[in-house]
Amino acid sequence: MDIESLKLFVKVAETLNISAAGRALGLAPAMASARIAKLESYLGADLFHRSTRRVALSTEGEYFLPHAISILAQHDTVMDVIGAESQQLAGTIRFASSSTFAQLYVVPLLPAFFERYPNINFDMRLGDRPINIIEDGIDLALRSSTVDDSGLRARKLATDKRILCASPDYLSRHGHISVPADLEHHHIISFKERKPRIMRSSHSAQESVFPPTECSARLICDDGTSMRLATLNGVGVSMNSFWSVAAELKQGRLVQVLSDYEVDEETNIWLVYPKANALSGKVRVFIDFLVEKIGDPPVWERD
Repeated sequence: MDIESLKLFVKVAETLNISAAGRALGLAPAMASARIAKLESYLGADLFHRSTRRVALSTEGEYFLPHAISILAQHDTVMDVIGAESQQLAGTIRFASSSTFAQLYVVPLLPAFFERYPNINFDMRLGDRPINIIEDGIDLALRSSTVDDSGLRARKLATDKRILCASPDYLSRHGHISVPADLEHHHIISFKERKPRIMRSSHSAQESVFPPTECSARLICDDGTSMRLATLNGVGVSMNSFWSVAAELKQGRLVQVLSDYEVDEETNIWLVYPKANALSGKVRVFIDFLVEKIGDPPVWERD
């Protein structure tokens, strides 16, 4: 029993004319008649007495009418609360993200989003440490790892290519890097508690890992922004998501190292939300907005 059929039933009860009621709701007469018939079949009762001259409510229809009106009123109240069908979506979105990604790509977009949806607010939980989306009551989270939790759903936002880079100043002082083995003689900047990544080249059958297992890290960070800043300031060589260093590479402030090598792992950026919850209107429009502004081709790869 769908809401649109209930709306049609109430309108027919008001007008006692199926064709006129259908036209008022944008339905052709045949479609309106088919919907009323389907509703009657679902309820197991004739709601109207029909003749070639007139339509009248049946006893069952008269009994059902106040209930239908009540259901529609409750539906409108619920929809107003969750904003799924209101003209102006409202409420607060609890959004979790890497602080680095949010600072570079999400926060700068907020003025445009607020202009489009002035009654939506945000409670942002920004950081590079993992969170529990369900336990922490998060409406939407941005993740770069695959979603293994059966209690979550995800929509791809963009690809997440990983590269090695260093500053031109660092390379001029410590020497250029031609093959992975050269990394053993360089200062390594590593992300805290991140497993080594396998790197492969189309020109060599030999694989390597970063950080190199043969040397310890010069600097360990638990924050992507700090790792990028350390790399910019010549501390050493780091592995970064391309989105986090795209501007610096274009400006020449960073240089890609071992560009022939790629991380042997397909990674993407995902927008993740609890599976158990119906996707609210405010969260849905924010997902669509992020995909529109950031998604494939990723904004950091556009000219």
